Amino acid sequence: MADEGASPQELILEACRRNNTDLLTEVLTTLSKSSKNPTALIASTLNTARDGIGNGVLHLAASTGSYDVLDLLLDQEGLEIDELDRLERDTPLHKAVRFVNGLDKEEWGEGHAVVEILLDAGCDPRIRNKAKLKPGELVDPRNAELRAILQRAEFAFLAGDDVVKEDGDDGQGSGSESD
Repeated sequence: MADEGASPQELILEACRRNNTDLLTEVLTTLSKSSKNPTALIASTLNTARDGIGNGVLHLAASTGSYDVLDLLLDQEGLEIDELDRLERDTPLHKAVRFVNGLDKEEWGEGHAVVEILLDAGCDPRIRNKAKLKPGELVDPRNAELRAILQRAEFAFLAGDDVVKEDGDDGQGSGSESD
């Protein structure tokens, strides 16, 4: 690998910090070739990798806006997407919101994409951190669009399977036995 002395976890964390998809792909490929059960090894490696203050791979990628790395990571089977960091008990979604808050207003759209990829992967916007705040409660008050994105996601989680399908939605017609 590129850095002979670094462990796979260290290389993955560096890839997350720098949005380096080539490095991440190289490490994942090496891991998959070194095991009879590559999926489990990759998931374990990703889920146990931590920086010095307890951030996992998704925390680092979200907090630096590493969209391309997030896209690759979220494709990995068995990746824990709602893990909490050690300091603030933030999820990666909390970190993504903090990342957007640090951007200039003109860059918010790029930051929204980071939040949206996490939501699309199933990150739960209802989880509260150590300060008892949900990601939506961290949003810069001027960023109405991000607040709306998170509110819609939270509603979708709350609605869950409670959405009622209309008759005929599945092409099967009415569920009644009458004609």
